[in-house]
Amino acid sequence: MTTAVKAAPTALLRFATAGSVDDGKSTLVGRLLHDSKSVLADQMEAVERASAGRGQEGPDLALLTDGLRAEREQGITIDVAYRYFATPRRRFILADTPGHVQYTRNMVTGASTAELTVILVDARNGVVEQTRRHAAIAALLRVPHVVLAVNKMDLVGYRESVFAAIAAEFTAYALELGVPEVTAIPISALAGDNVVEPSATMDWYAGPTVLEHLETVPAGHDPRPCPARLPVQYVIRPQSAEHPDYRGYAGQIAAGTFRVGEAVTVLPCGRATRIAGIDLLGEPVEAARAPLSVTLLLEDDLDVSRGDLIVPSGDAPATTRDIEATVCHVADAPLTVGHRVLLKHGTRTVKAIVTAIPSRLTLDDLSLHPHPGQLAANDIGRVQIRTAEPLPLDSYADSRRTGAFILIDAEDGTTLTAAMAGESFAPAAFADAAPGHGHRHV
Repeated sequence: MTTAVKAAPTALLRFATAGSVDDGKSTLVGRLLHDSKSVLADQMEAVERASAGRGQEGPDLALLTDGLRAEREQGITIDVAYRYFATPRRRFILADTPGHVQYTRNMVTGASTAELTVILVDARNGVVEQTRRHAAIAALLRVPHVVLAVNKMDLVGYRESVFAAIAAEFTAYALELGVPEVTAIPISALAGDNVVEPSATMDWYAGPTVLEHLETVPAGHDPRPCPARLPVQYVIRPQSAEHPDYRGYAGQIAAGTFRVGEAVTVLPCGRATRIAGIDLLGEPVEAARAPLSVTLLLEDDLDVSRGDLIVPSGDAPATTRDIEATVCHVADAPLTVGHRVLLKHGTRTVKAIVTAIPSRLTLDDLSLHPHPGQLAANDIGRVQIRTAEPLPLDSYADSRRTGAFILIDAEDGTTLTAAMAGESFAPAAFADAAPGHGHRHV
């Protein structure tokens, strides 16, 4: 039996881009890919042909990520575009997210697994409402690192004073939200200044380029690791003569490490047992950690099914039917009190009802609008929910996987909100809201 803990590669950074329409996100991503030699020859030829067809003299690097026909025609990003590239120092998974207010929901999708978010600002416009919204979402999603890329510095004469004023305003706002770290970089994505190579025209800036920062920022480190969690996805019963009694519980480890012989509890039923074996890619191992997909074998025959959560017996989260959470509402239809929904947590989906909407966040001054009655598209607020069945929830501050859930329209399956649960989760503006009696609160 293998004794080493199977670990995922650590030299990988997941990051997302965000910003308002026409701030230059897709151009930045295209420049990053092009100047880091991460674009294949046939891809570049296709971009050159498409650019020539639009009457442009040179290649439009934004077309490297804007792949949908509607995106090319309108000149905006609609869908989240994922790109995979590598440098000698690190591998990257990049999510280029839309800037249009209508598609803010896609920014939530792209940033939900990111370790870093690059928020672009047009140097001519400074910090705008969508900038504040993206900063708030980054704070809500607990993205550890935020980069402020002040773009189009060539259009303001590369003036240091313009950059300094924007960086100071954004940093103050982000710190008030609870963003732990902001790195501000002046760039021109079109000209390539400070994207991959240092700018020759901004000698007053001595910090890293965008790529240099992406290559050196700490990645894959969770300062508050959550105890082990395995949402059960499948129950495996091969029914073979070779393994007539095989019963395994398969899924992707959401957090922590499981070891053979460890005492575990199955939630929400609360039954305890021990791990008899761990199979990884068909081979037995002594231990495995997140984010590996494994099959756990248990010593006792328990009633375990899809949607259950296997956890260490000494670190089991509390189960509850009354939840209070911070949410970003992403649907066009409003979320209202009394709304009957489906709540999806990990691999488990249960019926639920929205019992109250205590507050909505005002992005301009981070004040709370009490009891708004509903949340409209792109609103950030707090909701109270009662579920038909108990759920084991971690604090989102402790685990971005098992502290998150979504609300789904029970009639048509539309995703309504992305939600973050937990006791200590806090942009500063939410700290003053009194928790409801009997609720886990954010």
